[in-house]
Amino acid sequence: MYKELLEKKSKLAVIGLGYVGLPIALEFAKKISVIGFDINAKRIEMMRNNQDPSKEVDEKEFKGRDIVFTNDLEILKQAKFYIVAVPTPVDKYNVPDLKPLIGASKTVGKVLKKGDYVVYESTTYPGCTEEDCLPILEKGSGLKMGVDFKLGYSPERINPGDKKNTLKTVVKVVSGCDKESLEEIARIYELVVDAGVHRASSIKVAEASKIVENTQRDLNISLMNELSMIFDRMGINTFDVIEAAGTKWNFLKFQPGLVGGHCIGVDPYYLTYKAAALGYDSKVISSSRSINDDMAKYVARKIITHVLRSSNEQPRVLVKGVTFKENVSDIRNSKIVDTVKELLLFNIQVDVEDPYAQGDEVHEEYGLKLCGKEMGNYDAIIITVPHKEYLALDAAYFEGITKPKALIADLKGLFKNKITNREYWSL
Repeated sequence: MYKELLEKKSKLAVIGLGYVGLPIALEFAKKISVIGFDINAKRIEMMRNNQDPSKEVDEKEFKGRDIVFTNDLEILKQAKFYIVAVPTPVDKYNVPDLKPLIGASKTVGKVLKKGDYVVYESTTYPGCTEEDCLPILEKGSGLKMGVDFKLGYSPERINPGDKKNTLKTVVKVVSGCDKESLEEIARIYELVVDAGVHRASSIKVAEASKIVENTQRDLNISLMNELSMIFDRMGINTFDVIEAAGTKWNFLKFQPGLVGGHCIGVDPYYLTYKAAALGYDSKVISSSRSINDDMAKYVARKIITHVLRSSNEQPRVLVKGVTFKENVSDIRNSKIVDTVKELLLFNIQVDVEDPYAQGDEVHEEYGLKLCGKEMGNYDAIIITVPHKEYLALDAAYFEGITKPKALIADLKGLFKNKITNREYWSL
């Protein structure tokens, strides 16, 4: 398979061209022939015009690549090596939503041929690839894994907005259904991953490694969030505590904050779901999820308490930042939205602005409108993420658009010790 792809006698296909799939497809297209497949015709048309719908990949990255973008199954059939990189979200009850993964598996099952490889990159619980996806592939194709085709799993490590830790520079975990497939899959990924690959002992181990990466971060952030709530009652600034504790060599400088996005706030639910299915009720992981999910309402309560005490008219609050992290347009699972909705329940007027978020996407996803211009005279401002545009602001800016008794809620501690003429609070 490796030699066929390298000599362009066979093609590699990437199914799902979002934040994960598109960078993978374009990187492989530097070396081999690639088919980029997505069911969204509008997105396909944008990519044919060298535009990334997610606004993560620069236009120049499309040029000179051996790639065809399509939603046509007949074209997809030309591939021999399939990479599935579709979203794996949770529903409103925090139960894993496998519909995109199942749909993609059905699609691949329709085009799968003898000698083909299928590798999943979508984050999911250990066992999902072999227990949920494999039967769909075999049923749709009439083929048998290990006899007719090979199966593998390689967890994605794409970090939106990060230009340093990229597909090329981060070690890639790979796995296969047998020794032969493991080596072939590893060699193929080594074409595009300069940092090298780690060969996991099994598909389940590779699946588990991805879940653990984000669950560990979730647990550490939940600890800092709980400490933040405790220190707030003591009148202690958490970031001052972290700075002091960080002078010890083995202290890990995790910070409190809202945990949103498509990874840390989602992946642990896949693990607790699978654990429950096996008869184990997760305690530590579930508690951490509960703490982090409640932080948005905790922030809202701080704002509500302040503005209702300090304002004699309808309070006005400005929220700066609706994306889940800094310097990206990604609004998936943005937890500040929960804060906004809580404020609206108390008849508080809320303006939301963000230099990166797309207004139509925010309105479609959350029913909120981004304000085109800050109106001023606010009773409180919430700074949610360290966008580079926000880092350039100073105390005079905040004083100019707020009332004298306004609260500046700086969730990331960006302006600690810089704002003195307004009440200041951070996590």
